[in-house]
Amino acid sequence: MESAVNAEDAVGLENAAHPAEVAARLGVPVEEVERVHELAGDLPSAPLPAKADAPAILDRLQVPADDAAEIMAGWPDADSPLWTPELRWLLDRTIALVRADLGGSGWLPPGPELPRERGLAWRHLYVYAYLALVDVVMEYHRDHGISESVSWATLADLGRNLGVDRRMNGEGWPVMQAWLTLHARGGLYELGRLQHQRGSVEIGLHIPDAGPLTPETVDASLDEARAFFPRHFPDEAYTVFSCGSWLLDPQLLEYLPASSNIVKFQQRFELEAYEEPEGIDADVEVRRFVFRNLTTPLDQLPRDTVLRRAVIDHLNAGRHWFWRRGTFPI
Repeated sequence: MESAVNAEDAVGLENAAHPAEVAARLGVPVEEVERVHELAGDLPSAPLPAKADAPAILDRLQVPADDAAEIMAGWPDADSPLWTPELRWLLDRTIALVRADLGGSGWLPPGPELPRERGLAWRHLYVYAYLALVDVVMEYHRDHGISESVSWATLADLGRNLGVDRRMNGEGWPVMQAWLTLHARGGLYELGRLQHQRGSVEIGLHIPDAGPLTPETVDASLDEARAFFPRHFPDEAYTVFSCGSWLLDPQLLEYLPASSNIVKFQQRFELEAYEEPEGIDADVEVRRFVFRNLTTPLDQLPRDTVLRRAVIDHLNAGRHWFWRRGTFPI
């Protein structure tokens, strides 16, 4: 196992650098560095896997070949010139921050969004943090009797999201930094077609980019969850499935046929009264998931499916999509 930060760099940064200086070197807001410092404190980090073991781990995490090559090339070796003291400090404290909330299931941004064009260490810092936490969360899974097949299927969302980010020319990954801390803390599990997030009394449903959302695959995933959570988290009592998504926007019914998988998915839910979601622009999220593109003009986007035509026509008409939330009993 390899340390995320060597002692000399850690001591040097601790003694010489104020959060404002670290933020200036990283090119990020100082309050975001202060947040990492406050949440991580001097809590224990976790080592990265041995570099020799990394290719096999990346393969199990379904990381695409191009991304795996970059991750290996930017590996935080002790003598790597790519890794400045402040980057090593941020990696180490990010790991500690996420590890401190092991078992948590809430939204947890791990650290500031970095200017990734500055190099491989900047581009993949949060990937290295995720890799350092694989053994930690796998042990948590084992303690709860969760099978390795579920563990690896869940954690392989890393590869899926790196693939999305590459398709989006870097516009996807910043959104996913906080998302992937759910996996690394044992807060979310991929059970068949759907991902299931632990909560208070709700199991939150998420829909990965993993093929058609057929009623049969959804039913199978829900049935698996109904057995999974009482078995592995017997002290947690869940009463409803919940989902927050643009997929629940009733305006989609204006465009999609009754036979649509999305329509049938919507019909499972009782919608809550609409509230403007904090930090979510549904128009952006629809484009992110339907086209994997945020910058191409609407008239140049493909119109090859009913859904894509619906999204384009709706926005061209000056209308907006809405992020809706709904539930149904377990």
